[in-house]
Amino acid sequence: MSKDLTEETRRQDMTNTVSPQITDAVTQVNVKVVAEAPAVAIGSLYQTASHSTGLMFENAVTAQNNQNILAQAATTQGVMQIYSIDTISDAIAVVQMLQGNANT
Repeated sequence: MSKDLTEETRRQDMTNTVSPQITDAVTQVNVKVVAEAPAVAIGSLYQTASHSTGLMFENAVTAQNNQNILAQAATTQGVMQIYSIDTISDAIAVVQMLQGNANT
């Protein structure tokens, strides 16, 4: 009976205690996770800033492209008006001649 009691006590002690190697390993893993958190946060911040900067440049290029299209359209309209000056002058002269003929 004494031997059974000692064996039972020994089993209870083993189930209630945790090996120091296990607790040390768990502690090291927890410390590693906590220690990496600032680096991961800064990495995420840098990645977000880089992505935002990329979007900013993409929008700037798109705006510049749109401005170039508008400038080209305005230039085309100006050239068309310059080329049509002679035609307008001729049209005005013809109208004046026709009106002069109608009054006589």
